Amino acid sequence: MVLKNIYLCNIMMVEIFKSKIHRVKVTGAELDYIGSITIDADLVDAANMIEGEKVQIVNVNNGERIETYIIKGKRGSGEITLNGPAARRVQKGDVIIIISYTWMDMAEAKNFKPTIVFPDTETNLLK
Repeated sequence: MVLKNIYLCNIMMVEIFKSKIHRVKVTGAELDYIGSITIDADLVDAANMIEGEKVQIVNVNNGERIETYIIKGKRGSGEITLNGPAARRVQKGDVIIIISYTWMDMAEAKNFKPTIVFPDTETNLLK
């Protein structure tokens, strides 16, 4: 999915869908935190994401879309916790999709294949 186009040194760059963790359950919402989403490190790695990366959170239950950044959680925990102000937009048990995007030149983007992870919908663990 192409979202925007920019030009750098006469090379057209496009922002495209890079990675997705599809349909995980929120395990916590911590309002008194500086911000971010804590994600089980196994899911972060499997989705080709990194700590600190900007992500979009899509809440399947209420349609909210939130932008934040990743903090790696305990490996094998299934943790999906929204922290800070984003905690007001989810409830424990909500189903969300976590998406990251990247910029590429048009030629590279045409052949790029995103990484999509489909964890167990009950435990958030890799199948």
